[in-house]
Amino acid sequence: MSEVDAQDETLVETLQLERIEENLFRGTSPDTAPGRIFGGQVIAQSLLAAYGTVEDRVCHSLHCYFLRPGDPTVPILFEVDRSRDGGSFTTRRVVAIQRGKQIFNLAASFKDPEDGFQHQADMPPGPHWSELKDQMEVLRELMKDAPEQAKRWLSRPMPIEMRSKDARTYWMDGPKEPVSQNWFRCRTPIGGDPRMHQVILAYASDMNLLSTAMRPHQVHWQTKDFQSASLDHAMWFHKPTDFNTWHLYAHDSPSASDGRGLIRGSIYAEDGTLVATVAQEGLMRMRSGK
Repeated sequence: MSEVDAQDETLVETLQLERIEENLFRGTSPDTAPGRIFGGQVIAQSLLAAYGTVEDRVCHSLHCYFLRPGDPTVPILFEVDRSRDGGSFTTRRVVAIQRGKQIFNLAASFKDPEDGFQHQADMPPGPHWSELKDQMEVLRELMKDAPEQAKRWLSRPMPIEMRSKDARTYWMDGPKEPVSQNWFRCRTPIGGDPRMHQVILAYASDMNLLSTAMRPHQVHWQTKDFQSASLDHAMWFHKPTDFNTWHLYAHDSPSASDGRGLIRGSIYAEDGTLVATVAQEGLMRMRSGK
């Protein structure tokens, strides 16, 4: 894919799958991917594969495990197990495979919308997206003296626009509380299918989570001898939403222990509607250096 094509391609197009058999799909990664596949991409494509076997119902929850790093130069096979088609719920399991080995698995449940009891937590106070800079602008300023290769990497098109007060500088100026807020939205048009908005929201839900658990410890992704990786990811969809509009992603990390950090996330539409809840556990350890 050329640089021009990459800039023109939407995230909807990037995530699309090729159907090989009734329950088997193949996906690829964008040329701009780093050394390993972004976890949100595999979450989104696995959910999209599950949707390929579900006719009318909508996903209300997913639970998944990251098993091995994904290689962006190799296609991913997504094998769907049609676990159950019940009267109220449909359940699917998806295994993502590269070179004959599982790199990721997902379980998802789907149901028809229905009326019922309603309540939600209030959206927390904080800066509005219009008061904040694009995170890529902040990062380019921080890396203005970086090597040219790094600057070219920063100039590539980013499918998700994010704005926050200190997401790119959270390790500076001393330890911080394990809480953070990010505004985000999809830059390119998603279209009218609410399921695709859900898929791309799942893609973006893997962003900036683990860094919230790092805040009290003044470590970041490039800290010498620091090792980090997403271990599992869960997501509950409460209401449909338009992810081409701004959403607030509020994180907190209630615990870090045993080489692991737990992060919770709440995703609100700009009007304060809670549309999804996320939980993730990640690896956080200092290598011994041996």
